[in-house]
Amino acid sequence: MKIYSNIAVSESGYLFNPMNGDSFSTNPVATDIVQLLKEGKNEEEIKKFLFNKYEVEKSTLDRDLDEFMQELKDYYLLDNNG
Repeated sequence: MKIYSNIAVSESGYLFNPMNGDSFSTNPVATDIVQLLKEGKNEEEIKKFLFNKYEVEKSTLDRDLDEFMQELKDYYLLDNNG
C-alpha cells in the first residue's frame, strides 16, 4: 500500500489532497508512517521502524497502526494497489 502519488506531503506532516481539496495535519508518528508509505515500505517494515524509534508495546503499535491505515483509506489517501 502507498499514499496516492498526487497527495502532497510536507516534512512537517501536512497532507493535501488536490482532488477534493482536503487537508490534514499529522503528529510526528503519523508523519513517519506517511513518509514510509511514500517510500514504498510495507506494513512490516513500518512496524519495525516505529518499534525501534518509539517506546511502544507491540500490541499498542499494531492496533494504532491498523487504525491509522484505516483512516488513510477512509479519507481516500491510501492506494491499496500500490
